[in-house]
Amino acid sequence: MAEFASVVDAVRCAVELQREMTLRNDGVPEKRRIEFRIGINLGDIIIDEHDIYGDGVNVAARLEALAEPGGICVSRVVRDQVRDKVDFGFEDLGEQQVKNITRPVRVYRIALGDTSATKPPLPLPNKPPLAVLPFLNMSDDPEQEYFADGIVEEITTAISRLPWLFVIARNSSFAHKGKAVDVKQVARELGVRYVLEGSVRKAANRVRITGQLIDTTTGAHIWANRFDGALKDIFELQDEVASHVVGAIEPKLRQSEIERATRKPTQSLDAYDLYLRALAQFHKYTGEGTHEAVTLLKRAHAIDPAYAPAAAMIGFCRALQRGRGGPPLSDAEISDSLRLARHTLETGKDDPDALWMAGDTLAILAGEHATAASAIGRALAINPNSAHAWMASGWVSAYQNRPEQAIDALQRAMRLSPLDPLGYMFTGGLALAHLAAERYEDALEWADQCLREQPRFMSAMRIRVASCAHLGRIEEARAWLNRLIELQPGLTIAKYKLYAAYISAETRAVFVEGLRKAGLPEE
Repeated sequence: MAEFASVVDAVRCAVELQREMTLRNDGVPEKRRIEFRIGINLGDIIIDEHDIYGDGVNVAARLEALAEPGGICVSRVVRDQVRDKVDFGFEDLGEQQVKNITRPVRVYRIALGDTSATKPPLPLPNKPPLAVLPFLNMSDDPEQEYFADGIVEEITTAISRLPWLFVIARNSSFAHKGKAVDVKQVARELGVRYVLEGSVRKAANRVRITGQLIDTTTGAHIWANRFDGALKDIFELQDEVASHVVGAIEPKLRQSEIERATRKPTQSLDAYDLYLRALAQFHKYTGEGTHEAVTLLKRAHAIDPAYAPAAAMIGFCRALQRGRGGPPLSDAEISDSLRLARHTLETGKDDPDALWMAGDTLAILAGEHATAASAIGRALAINPNSAHAWMASGWVSAYQNRPEQAIDALQRAMRLSPLDPLGYMFTGGLALAHLAAERYEDALEWADQCLREQPRFMSAMRIRVASCAHLGRIEEARAWLNRLIELQPGLTIAKYKLYAAYISAETRAVFVEGLRKAGLPEE
């Protein structure tokens, strides 16, 4: 027995309970199923410590007895109170004479069988499925509906550019406009795992837009944020919000998918799940993690040779081994990485993640900056809100001694994804760009921020050593050089020049001079 302050809440709770039981009983032998009958009445009750009783309770008990297993019966007063506030129908069972109640009770059965909720849920696609629901217009002016709808249109279009997501079309999502949203019901009807919902409030020349991303399987909020802006140009504001939302939720969604894949039984892993597990290993920032990531990626590539991100990430992992202080790459590993990267440029032309990783690999392992810039440019044309593609663009620009272009790209990456797992790559790239521009104080500041996030990132250590040396802080430079040599024993000027062949001659000279001042031996 349960008491509710709102009859609408009572009915919705009963319907949700029966719907969930239908799902739980799916595939269970009939003798082992648990099925409830529910009766709902609206009336006065008598409270006696931890118990309630009275005619209102008695009627509810009799209605429960009239319900079929898995069904709900309600009194007329309940039907009259809720029928305009819910999206399911009622079947009139007529007046029923029930035990211990003097007058007949008009009984209605909630037509659960007539609702879409009892249909089998749509099967989930291979890609993470997401629906962007209509945003609630919180403004006093109902004419501002067009603005709220425009925001959703822009966000849906922007998210649809992410090839690793399955995004429900706007027309289907907007079938829920003006209705109370039950995310689990939406998930069943649209066949999605994630739902993005929000609101828009406009006052004078200011607008506030809120958004939240929900995992419908757990009800957990993966991401939530708000955006405030001046309403000078509606279309520019819509573009800006769409860009920020996509840039922010992309890494959050990816992390949620990684966590889901790591919980999945190993015998049911496909290429996508292996790729996600490889990402989890990659983010551990250890030699063992990188090795395990490459192993998982090779398995994914074997299962599906056409899955471009897995092939491209093999080279990306190996390229970053240098910056992470891993063992030297063999000629075979370099050759294999470059082969996969070039193959990706041919087969993964529509996948921005594959393109920027392949481009980064070609830039670091082969010094092919023009090809890399072209691939990354194509990735940004497909998804201009990819923080990682902007990150790769920034690093490649820094390699080419184009510091201002690099800084613009990396700052955009940070703006799109301020809490990114690869955030140390954003700050490390900014440190490199400022070093290339010979702004050593700025380079030092960004290198410090990078090392706070990832203390073993040797690229940032080298930048810090060189910056301190150029600023005349020789003792500090030597102390950091000692840390660097601990991670990279046997480092010399000659070995650095060989390693850094992919960096422009001008920037390489800045490094060499700084490392020499700090005391790094020539041979």
